[in-house]
Amino acid sequence: MKFKELGLSEDLLEAVTDAGYEEATPIQAETIPMVLAGQDVIGQAQTGTGKTAAFALPILEKIDKSNPNVQALVVSPTRELAIQTQEEIYKLGRHERANVQVVYGGADIRRQIKSLKNHPQVVVGTPGRLLDHIRRHTLKLDHVQMLVLDEADEMLNMGFLDDIEDIIKQLPEERQTMLFSATMPPEIKRVGVQFMQDPKHVKIKAKELTTDLIDQFYVRSRDFEKFDVMTRFFDVQDPDLTIVFTRTKRRVDEISNGLQARGYNAAGIHGDLTQKRRTQIMNEFRHGKLDILVATDVAARGIDINDVTHVYNYDIPQDPDSYVHRVGRTGRAGKHGVSMTFVTPNEMGYLREIEKLTKVRMLPLKPPSAEEAFVGQLGVAKEAVADLINKTDTEKYADAAKSLLDEYDAEDLAAALLNAVTKDDNSQVPVKITPERPLPKRGGKRHGGGGYHHGGGNNRRGGGYHRSDRGGDRRGGDRRDNRGHGSRNHEGGNRSHRSNNGGRRSEGGSKRGFTIRKKD
Repeated sequence: MKFKELGLSEDLLEAVTDAGYEEATPIQAETIPMVLAGQDVIGQAQTGTGKTAAFALPILEKIDKSNPNVQALVVSPTRELAIQTQEEIYKLGRHERANVQVVYGGADIRRQIKSLKNHPQVVVGTPGRLLDHIRRHTLKLDHVQMLVLDEADEMLNMGFLDDIEDIIKQLPEERQTMLFSATMPPEIKRVGVQFMQDPKHVKIKAKELTTDLIDQFYVRSRDFEKFDVMTRFFDVQDPDLTIVFTRTKRRVDEISNGLQARGYNAAGIHGDLTQKRRTQIMNEFRHGKLDILVATDVAARGIDINDVTHVYNYDIPQDPDSYVHRVGRTGRAGKHGVSMTFVTPNEMGYLREIEKLTKVRMLPLKPPSAEEAFVGQLGVAKEAVADLINKTDTEKYADAAKSLLDEYDAEDLAAALLNAVTKDDNSQVPVKITPERPLPKRGGKRHGGGGYHHGGGNNRRGGGYHRSDRGGDRRGGDRRDNRGHGSRNHEGGNRSHRSNNGGRRSEGGSKRGFTIRKKD
């Protein structure tokens, strides 16, 4: 359905066009007319289905831009999602000059108080920080006409339900309420019954939540083998932009540090990092300055980047619904994506539960050997050399090149060049990942190994959620959010980057040794 069929103003339609949207997604097509008609709405949809615009556009249509009071409130579970939602609403409302502000824990509250004095019509925030402002009387909600509870199930999992109810009690009874959630546990349904007026239910079917553009694989691997197996897949598949999901904050630090030590361009994100560091990492990943982002599920909520090519589930999820959240980070905007889930032998029951939910049979992959990984590295190096030759003014170096060819064998010179643009040998750097307690055993038939492996450096053909990361904004979130644990793991050390010639290089570490023979 076209946006112009939804009853939006010309200014908003222009903003939609500027944002690059062409047709409304299912959640937008169903939700926007209902909200414009004044109805309360419960939308059941995953991240990446366009739900932000589904509530942002009708909010911008209905608020009075000449009224300086807060007229719409959006409650988000994490800082990242709150910031991203504010940016999206601001982008869509800039032609109408809508004033949108965001508040969240872990940031200077005095600066937020100052921004709230600028009379925003829309406020986006995390529960803990919103309550702080309400109690300080720096946020007045007497004129709120529209309330949005975004990612409601995630706010429930993070322990925010009491905070949400406290916030709702500060709002006028005569208002419009929108609730969005990927799942509908009883507690969320109770919120709908208690605080909404005859809500209309919009549910996006599971087949629209998992896309045919994503190839889904699993790899049987014991826990202590996962890291080496995963890095070999990196070398064979050569992913462009990758998210690695893991279960705990400790694993985020250990995996990201291990990847950096082995020459990969990686960083980790979780709730104990300072807000400044989290923002820096996300900006680097969004703009392609990082190849690999390692994250917990909670920290990764709100990441909406269309260019992610691969998702690796280092730890399988305990909750099968969350698998859709993870793999939904790739295969976006009509682009092809790959998801890979590492499964220990006693976790096969969880894999089968995921397959039941998604109605997709994951294909097994055989872990690549060290030799196959090296072949993949060489494939990337050869492409980098070809790019380098195309960019080089060879005439300028002709005399020096002739001198080298007179002194050294041509094959040895080419081998030295390949060595220079090939990433450090993975096997040279030991990495220890602390074992985690196994998931409780889940029923299901045991399936044997086997499988297959797609080789080749450029072959793209070859998740889930244990909510143990409670980082982010919680009640009293300022105390928790200001802890900077973990940031030291990323500020220095052996960092790596993608070199200008297209290959991955590390600033430290040893290269494969070989000898260039002089000609006799």
